Amino acid sequence: MKVQAKALACLAGTALAVLTGAPVKAQTAIDCANPVSQVEMTYCAEQDWLEADAALNTVYGLAMAKMRETDGYLPDNLKGAANALRDAQRAWIPYRDKACAAYGYLARGGTLEPQPIYSCRADLTRSRVGELEELAGGLGN
Repeated sequence: MKVQAKALACLAGTALAVLTGAPVKAQTAIDCANPVSQVEMTYCAEQDWLEADAALNTVYGLAMAKMRETDGYLPDNLKGAANALRDAQRAWIPYRDKACAAYGYLARGGTLEPQPIYSCRADLTRSRVGELEELAGGLGN
């Protein structure tokens, strides 16, 4: 089970405060323009990936609408644009995740390990967003 870095940091801070008897302070906002600790860098890399993933979901919907539109004017024997896009996306997601898991091995077992995975996911996802934008725009747009 994956635990978000922010939740882990908050939990660790709370546990330390309970063990030492120190008052629990409110979580300070993380400035992803200037992350300080590894936990913050990992958190920011994850946020970058989540933003790219949200963009992916939006543009996938637009591309799927375009493919359905294309299927709508094609004769029955030539239809399949929407199914082709769905199948491609279903194949692409495991590819992205496995390719990026390999990047984790650059820091295997260390606290840095999740950061290259999230960064890879963000990069590949942004690339896929560009591909889907082309599909959503159609040829000649």
